[in-house]
Amino acid sequence: MLKITGLDELAKKLNDLSKKANALDGNHNVPMGELLTPSFISKHTHFATADEMFSASGYKVETQEDFAALPEDKWDEFIRSISSFSDWQTMLGAASKEWVAKKLGL
Repeated sequence: MLKITGLDELAKKLNDLSKKANALDGNHNVPMGELLTPSFISKHTHFATADEMFSASGYKVETQEDFAALPEDKWDEFIRSISSFSDWQTMLGAASKEWVAKKLGL
C-alpha cells in the first residue's frame, strides 16, 4: 500500500498562494522604491540603488512630474546604455514581475 503524506501542507500552501494572488488582483499603484529595489538595480545595472541610477542619468528625477517631463527617447537610450533592457517600460515590467513574485512568496 502506498502512503502519501504532506497533502494537508500542500493544500495549505496552495490556499495561501490563492489568497495572495486574489489580493494582487486589479490595478495597484506601487511606489517606485518598491519596484526598483537595490537588489533589482544591482542585478540589472552597475548601480547599487535607483537613486544612483537616476543621478547618473543627468536628469532631475525626484517626483512623478520629473518622470513625466523626461524625454522618452533619451531616457530609453540611457536605460539601454546601463542595462540589458531595451527601454524603460521593459525595465519596469521586469521589476513588476519580481515585485509580484515577492508578494506571492515565490
